[in-house]
Amino acid sequence: MATGGVSVVLAHGAWADGSSWAKVIGPLLASGHGVLAAPLPLTSFDADVAALEQTLERAPGPVLLVAHAYAGAVIAATRNERVKALAYIAALAPDQGETVADVFYRAPPDPRAPQLAPDSHGLIYLPESAFATAFAPHATAAEQAVLAAVQRPIAAACIGVPVPRPLWHDLPSWYLVAEQDYMIRPETQHFMAQRMQARVRAHQVDHTPIVTAPTVVIDIIREAIAAIDAH
Repeated sequence: MATGGVSVVLAHGAWADGSSWAKVIGPLLASGHGVLAAPLPLTSFDADVAALEQTLERAPGPVLLVAHAYAGAVIAATRNERVKALAYIAALAPDQGETVADVFYRAPPDPRAPQLAPDSHGLIYLPESAFATAFAPHATAAEQAVLAAVQRPIAAACIGVPVPRPLWHDLPSWYLVAEQDYMIRPETQHFMAQRMQARVRAHQVDHTPIVTAPTVVIDIIREAIAAIDAH
């Protein structure tokens, strides 16, 4: 970690791991920002929040939390007072008492979205073909193959737990709406972003711009960092 300034803590979504942020981490490090990717186990919502809290212990100074997809619910559950702003990258933002599933299924799924069901262990895997059709259709075939190979399943329990009062009620937030998202409907993203009173940045990107459009993601992160620095 770089010392001084704002620390950036990244939280990956379902069917991914910290390596999904690689194209975002490199440029941020090169420009002198301290960056950590929280390793979420995706075994329960509480375990994911605990993993985020442990990562925050390692991040010095004021913190910007950045989440992709499912992790939007996780970053809003921390109570670490050093967190100064939140950035949502096509991320889910349930309100108090709602579950991740409530907002994920708020609108009918896109026809290109895969049907999801837990296996005998209560874990939900993404079908390999879905990485090309819905998860990261703008990625190269090689990138899609890697994403499929390293995917981490999410426990069904993670998405069925009512969340506490989310931190976005109290902190400034940014939201990247992925207008070509086939996993989380863009209209659902707009609804959540407006409810959060987030600074909305909409782009013609797919569900996983952290891989397919990293410059767009980095621009939003830098905008949020600048706002924190200004205070």
